[in-house]
Amino acid sequence: MAITRRQFLKRASFAAAGSVIAPSIFGSPFLRNVYADTIGDRYLVILYLDGGNDGLNTVIPMDDTASYRSDYESFRGTGSGGLRIGTGEMALPSVVSSLDPGTGTQLGFHPGLAPLVSMYDAGNVAVIQGCGYPDPSLSHDTSQTIWETANPSGNIMFTGTGWAGRHLALEYGPQDIYGVTIGNSIAGELRTNGTSVLAINKLKRFGFPLDNYDHDDDPMYIEAFTDLAQQAASSAQPLESLLGNAAASTFSATQAYPPLHGLYQNDRSTFNDAYDALSSGTAKDLREVAKCIYGQSTGQPDINARFYRVRNGGYDTHADQGAATGKHYDLHNEVASAVELFFQDMADMGVGNKVTMVISSEFSRRIPQNDNGTDHGTSGPMFVIGEPVTGGMYGNHPDIAPAALNNSENVIYTQDGGNAARSTDFRDVFGTILKHWVNMPEAQILSDITPLDSGPADDYWTTQDFDLGFL
Repeated sequence: MAITRRQFLKRASFAAAGSVIAPSIFGSPFLRNVYADTIGDRYLVILYLDGGNDGLNTVIPMDDTASYRSDYESFRGTGSGGLRIGTGEMALPSVVSSLDPGTGTQLGFHPGLAPLVSMYDAGNVAVIQGCGYPDPSLSHDTSQTIWETANPSGNIMFTGTGWAGRHLALEYGPQDIYGVTIGNSIAGELRTNGTSVLAINKLKRFGFPLDNYDHDDDPMYIEAFTDLAQQAASSAQPLESLLGNAAASTFSATQAYPPLHGLYQNDRSTFNDAYDALSSGTAKDLREVAKCIYGQSTGQPDINARFYRVRNGGYDTHADQGAATGKHYDLHNEVASAVELFFQDMADMGVGNKVTMVISSEFSRRIPQNDNGTDHGTSGPMFVIGEPVTGGMYGNHPDIAPAALNNSENVIYTQDGGNAARSTDFRDVFGTILKHWVNMPEAQILSDITPLDSGPADDYWTTQDFDLGFL
């Protein structure tokens, strides 16, 4: 009788309890076929802009086809503290259209995103406008959790797990490590209860926690830990077995991942130096991802991660946001420059056609500026980037006419199909990625990752669109 990939993995996990699966098994044609209908030989990088990115000053109206430019100028001032970006200051694509699909309004990018314009013109950047969810929260923590979990309704089934983490739990066993957070703790998007995920700040410092003062006892510590892990893995109690297998695989990772630092420095010194030259946290974090991908693509043992998450902070721009220059420019330029270099690195590495990145923030900013910044807002743009991406503008620019805003002067979420500013639910973006890049069946996405809402169809996400077209 045929078995599913999930059934195979679960049986393999129990059969291998007490030891990490030998690397040789991963060369078998049977196992390669089992993995062929998941992400396969591809990578997904999640880049989170922490703090709430100002979407209106990220993808900006240039003309008055729908009165968006006049509305923009009425809300964003000039002079000291003004946030208005002039039409001559924007970064403009020259090849790929940047018209708003809903209204035909010409759009431009914040000048800090100039490094991404050539990628946009090459057709490798998809801008998905107006992304949000029903009844949006303006709390950083609450909205961040909603985006990480893809669970605006608070369904208790998905509490504590991330949208990508639930996929990992469905597809991989407790001994597998397919997710890596670049940071000190596991990111919400990758949280899972069925497999292992690593949190790596710097590969060169990643390792088993041993005595910093007397290394004579190191072999004893390692032997004790691995013995405990093996005993737990062989337990008849599922949770204890899961923890034992996860402990064993994590220890193996502490031995396998640190050498990737030196390997990358030696083999890819030009790009290593280029990341240093950018001298930014985003560049250095994406370099850690590049080290892992290089290790996996060159066949280093026990390197299997396919899902990565990186964070850039500082987007909570209540004050001193700036217009064409200033804080927001610096943030965008840091991200765009690092992303541009990362994809140049991927192309030179020979894996450019295997890497896709999604960029999002927990919300946008309020449409009117405050004194010299912006307060918490609602829907904003997302970006999906990579050689496999069909670039261009997707979704609709939010309607920013004064009469179209809510009582807090924020954009209103709507699923009204007759509205030229119909919102894009962020779950459709994640669903499109899961379906077309990660190869999850649509029915499984709806049942196990992000179920539809209940409520009026114009106000809630009651019909999915996992074929947005950018992949």
